[in-house]
Amino acid sequence: MLTATGLSLAHGSRVLFRDVSLSLSPGRRVALVGANGQGKTSLLDILVDNTTPDSGSITKPKDMRIGYLAQEIPTEDDGSVLDTVLGGRPDIMHLHHTLAAGPTDTTPEALDTYGDAQTRFEQLNGYAFKAEAHAVIAGLGFATEDAEKPVAELSGGWRMRVALARLLLSAPDLLILDEPTNHLDLDSVGWLEQRLKSWTGSLLFVSHDRDFIDNIATHVVELANETLTEYVGGFAEFVVEREERIERLQAQAASQAKQRAQTEKFVERFRYKATKARQVQSRIKMLEKLEKIEVPERKELQARFQFPEPPRTSRVVAELRDMTAGYDDTPVLRDVSVHVERGQKLALVGPNGAGKTTLLKMLLGDLPPMEGSAEIGQSVTVARFEQHQADELNPDQMVLEVARDGIGAETPRGKSLRTYLASFGFRDDAVERQVGVLSGGERTRLALAKVMAEPAGLLILDEPTNHLDLASCDMLEDALRVYPGTVLLVTHDRYLIRSVADDVVDVRDGTARFHHGVPESVLNPSGPTTRRDTAGNERPAPKKQQPKKQQPKKKAAAPPPPKKKQKPVTDPQKDRELRKQVNRLEKKWEQAETTVADLQAQLADPDVYADTDKVVDLQARHDAAKDEAARLMSEWEQAATRLESP
Repeated sequence: MLTATGLSLAHGSRVLFRDVSLSLSPGRRVALVGANGQGKTSLLDILVDNTTPDSGSITKPKDMRIGYLAQEIPTEDDGSVLDTVLGGRPDIMHLHHTLAAGPTDTTPEALDTYGDAQTRFEQLNGYAFKAEAHAVIAGLGFATEDAEKPVAELSGGWRMRVALARLLLSAPDLLILDEPTNHLDLDSVGWLEQRLKSWTGSLLFVSHDRDFIDNIATHVVELANETLTEYVGGFAEFVVEREERIERLQAQAASQAKQRAQTEKFVERFRYKATKARQVQSRIKMLEKLEKIEVPERKELQARFQFPEPPRTSRVVAELRDMTAGYDDTPVLRDVSVHVERGQKLALVGPNGAGKTTLLKMLLGDLPPMEGSAEIGQSVTVARFEQHQADELNPDQMVLEVARDGIGAETPRGKSLRTYLASFGFRDDAVERQVGVLSGGERTRLALAKVMAEPAGLLILDEPTNHLDLASCDMLEDALRVYPGTVLLVTHDRYLIRSVADDVVDVRDGTARFHHGVPESVLNPSGPTTRRDTAGNERPAPKKQQPKKQQPKKKAAAPPPPKKKQKPVTDPQKDRELRKQVNRLEKKWEQAETTVADLQAQLADPDVYADTDKVVDLQARHDAAKDEAARLMSEWEQAATRLESP
């Protein structure tokens, strides 16, 4: 088990997180979510010892093997795809070469050494290792002949797949993946889900893909507001539990504020009264000890993407008729017909390399057809976002400079650049930050801002959610749903397709098949995906996350009405009895307030919300303690008033 305790990290004056703790044990599959720029990648770098935290510690076994897939494209370019993947287990490969060379001689010692190597090779399943490597490579989309291709000849996306295959085959004790689906197609994402669901070691991954999280994760941890909060279950459970937790904290914060105001009022009222000095000091100490309940801010909900109103276009925006297309007289697609009408939102799906890019080039007139025809409608203006656009931004420029170069001094809608950039999450001094220090998601948002500034009748988005956080994905989804123009969407994000697309074109096996609506069989070509709950049982992944209906909360019991004032006591014996009663009530009241403060401190601990039953019990005890404290305070005030009456 790897245990991180009290981790804190800041970049200059900007605190990313503080006092963060996390445990990763075998069988735990944890999804790490949070807004772009909150420090998710920095936290992963600390866990794999690439970055030193400002404070805190990490405890792990000395022999623990950790595998890490970072977002950066690997630079290793030596060897073939297969050799690189096999290199993930140097111990097995060393034994393989030892056995292939045979015994060094015929002495008993040499034969024993060779026999030990053979036994160890069998224990490590070495004889099936190469076959397993081919299976992993195929599962991630490589053709059989690609196994012998030099890695140096591959594009960045395919090199990422090689790195992922190498990690999976190495079977580390702890596997850490930073956005592993960014360079995968739907088929490969489905295959990876099945692979990771049976992962027996520890798994920690960052992802913006709701379906991927829901199909794999047993726990979700959210990095927000400089702290880490853990939830049990997948993404659906996380959404509901987070909202319920925030509502609980809001209620507790309101209750605490009310209690603080009442206590401060008491202090102010009796501050200069000698007979109340002890009680006043008691309340002042209680206020000092009372930790303020912090309610998480929802900064990510403040930004809102909005596409400009598209210009009027012809009814038919683009059309392919009986088209055959390819390169160097080699067809990639044959006999393809696609009809795109004004206002239609069409998703293109299929394996990488099957021809989605070729089809787009045909629609836009960038590639002449070998056969058939391709036409784009009249008065159709095109805006296009490509998945590598964010990587092409100048890292030395500031956000504002990039926007000014790409858009101008103001947007076509008359908004100032600062106002426009604020709608993409770049507020205040964030526009003065250099592109080179932005997270991957922030660079994607900046690239989208450049594309979305100009009105367009046809919007082409190629993997627009890569590197975006979940909140930004929500904003993009909302903008696309209300956008009245025409959209061609290329993405592996199944949630986004379901939410936005009217129809789907499945590009594979040299052709393109049109599907009305969004069939689940197209989004999950390998069959319906399931995920295991915390008990290990499989259940279908939910199509959409719907928040649970909130049950009406029971009203807190009203404090008992104050007792009627009694006549002044003049008998010395009765006066002594009343003084004892006042002292006794005061002690009980202080004990009750101490209990309330202790329960509030427990409820303010984010970790407690992992256990729903415990939260319900604490809340009930807290409400009862508050009622008891209010009752005792009322009785004490009445007794004290009677004691002081002439």
